[in-house]
Amino acid sequence: MTRYYQAHETAREDQLDGLPLAAFHQRAAGFGIDFILVSVLRKLMEFVWERYFPHGWERHTLANIPHLLDVLVFLVYFSLALYLGNGRTVGKRIMRIRVISLTHARLTFWQSVERALGYGASFLELGFGFAQFFINRNRQCVHDRIAETVVTDAGLTATVPPHIKTLP
Repeated sequence: MTRYYQAHETAREDQLDGLPLAAFHQRAAGFGIDFILVSVLRKLMEFVWERYFPHGWERHTLANIPHLLDVLVFLVYFSLALYLGNGRTVGKRIMRIRVISLTHARLTFWQSVERALGYGASFLELGFGFAQFFINRNRQCVHDRIAETVVTDAGLTATVPPHIKTLP
């Protein structure tokens, strides 16, 4: 059953009223594809780190550099891919879904960063932030609400009500 976005506050949200929302399986598969890409990038960064950087100083610090690189690669990938793809990462593009800003005509860089950081909040408490998809009336997870975004089904554009302008 397809659910549709229900606006309740701003003029921007009124513009998006009736936009078809992405299903959970689309979002999960898109995230899974992106996570595989991040894992490949992380392994590449780990290889470069181990091979080309000196490590003698590491015993004098409590920082686990490979773990910090993991987090950095995750944040950079999701922030830049979402921003440069105007709401579509590689996984989202394959699954035909798109992240839309509830406050701006185009997804801002800061919203992309907030959303990437918000994934951490969604993973907390055994992933309850993702489970909120099923509770929230506009199918928003914690990271969506943090960044003031919603994920739409770009494949259902034929059923978009006529009052909605074509999104950039």
